[in-house]
Amino acid sequence: MQNIKRIAGEIARASVPIVIVHGAGSFGHPQAKKYHIQQNPDTEGLAKTHRAVLELNTVFVETLEEEGVAATGVHPLDCLLAERGVVKRWEIEIIKKMVDFGVTPVIHGDVVMDTVNGISVISGDQILTYLAKKLDVTVIGAGTAVDGVLDKNGRTIPHITSSNFKEVSDYIIGSTDDDVTGGMRGKVLELLKLAEFGIESVIFNAELSNMVFKFLSGEVIKATRISGA
Repeated sequence: MQNIKRIAGEIARASVPIVIVHGAGSFGHPQAKKYHIQQNPDTEGLAKTHRAVLELNTVFVETLEEEGVAATGVHPLDCLLAERGVVKRWEIEIIKKMVDFGVTPVIHGDVVMDTVNGISVISGDQILTYLAKKLDVTVIGAGTAVDGVLDKNGRTIPHITSSNFKEVSDYIIGSTDDDVTGGMRGKVLELLKLAEFGIESVIFNAELSNMVFKFLSGEVIKATRISGA
């Protein structure tokens, strides 16, 4: 929770229009795994997983408000429809209007209704990719707990493109035991999709003080840049 407060303060200091997307983390992933949402979706799994990620989202929104940011939670279960685990339909005009009005939407990975599977898990990374293509953005930041994508020696890989992905892919870790959405590998694959649309992504360590502020302020930071070239 200490990191959430610091990050909220850095977002407030940067004072730029922003859409925030966070993952489910230790709140949602264990629940999704416990109830086997991917393999055996049921109403209990939906309710328990959604309630867990809602708790994290509420903490983040309230902390942002304490720092003076006009934030509000947007919950994919309420407004997003998936098909076979992929976003099928989402009316995001409301997100644009929020930002134009000076509100900061805080969206999260969630369990959502699915036209084929009944329910499915949509990751924060998937949401980020979908929104970035719909909104007028040229660069997005992905804050993590490490200094970007690391090579076998623990050094940050400065640049990943579709051309060199195969070369560096062995270093990129997939899901942890609790992460049901693909881990760093899933994140990189989603962000490479954005690169095809000319949208650059920056993966950086949000656990380091002032990194979020520096990114939002346009400063050069230690990170992995993902782009089309």
